[in-house]
Amino acid sequence: EVQLVESGGGLVQAGGSLRLSCAASGFTVDNWVLAWFRQAPGKEREGISCMSTSHGKMNLKDSVKDRFTISSDNAENTFYLQMNSLKAEHTAVYYCAVDHEDVCTSWIAPIDFNAWGQGTQVTVSS
Repeated sequence: EVQLVESGGGLVQAGGSLRLSCAASGFTVDNWVLAWFRQAPGKEREGISCMSTSHGKMNLKDSVKDRFTISSDNAENTFYLQMNSLKAEHTAVYYCAVDHEDVCTSWIAPIDFNAWGQGTQVTVSS
């Protein structure tokens, strides 16, 4: 059974950093497409980033390319979202997601991913 457990969210001041973690079980992160989404209050869930080691792909939403980084650790079977220089507009619930199909493109949609983490709240105070 595929399971994803997120951690690392919290309250941070503007300009600060957070690293979100998504611990995976039931599959290996180097064989699946890994992704991060976020959902701000009153807004739809949007894709931020995806990566696929097996397909040699990595994509980041243009608005976060200079602030966020996606990575994975095969030994830990965990993937991460490093977020730097955070702004109040980055406040949202962040979700990790995975899929075994090649769905990592420049624009990713929630419907393309079949397994999700529980979500972690990120609040950036200004």
